[in-house]
Amino acid sequence: MDDQDKNSQQGKRVGLHPALVLFGVIVGLWLFITLIIPKDKNTKQHQAGMPSQPVQPLPGNAFTNDVVPVFTTSATIPDLNVVNLVVPSATTDSQIGALLHHLKAARQNNTLIDLIPATTPGDDLGNFAIADIYVFSEEKHGIAQTTQVLSRGAHAPSTIYGESIPYEVAMEQVRGHYSINLHDRTNPDTGTLGFGEEETGVYSKRYQKIF
Repeated sequence: MDDQDKNSQQGKRVGLHPALVLFGVIVGLWLFITLIIPKDKNTKQHQAGMPSQPVQPLPGNAFTNDVVPVFTTSATIPDLNVVNLVVPSATTDSQIGALLHHLKAARQNNTLIDLIPATTPGDDLGNFAIADIYVFSEEKHGIAQTTQVLSRGAHAPSTIYGESIPYEVAMEQVRGHYSINLHDRTNPDTGTLGFGEEETGVYSKRYQKIF
């Protein structure tokens, strides 16, 4: 073999075959996507309106100048101790806050029974030992089915219950929520704008703790 043939053979052996280079690039990209870029299932998704830090209650005097809106009882669910109220669509959040304080004061003065139906009639702790009072600003949303969806929780599979109202939709329709639990002596009353579940960390967009 002359010098020209030797140089030709050596030239052929310099570098990698193009197919091997292409294969290496593909493997490298696959590793980059798999290991470097986080997958959706591994990335924590924040729920709508989820506070980035604990929400402090608004001071009670923030609502002293607001008129308590008129309201009507649109639905009751005795098995769940639920009462749904509907206010005019033009009601502001400040007025919702004033309404929640009004209901709380009535509960403390034992006059809440004059405003809404009892949720625990005959109970040793009174007519409202346990209650969940939801405030809506549209009649079509203030129905029992809306709060039935909410009572099952954010992670209850809707396919089992055959719900026509998705949880996320029902949650966003709540203008205010007043929860009573007289078995909790340290904090029997909880009121919020919007709706939230502290257990699951799911909150509506307008969520704000009132008391």
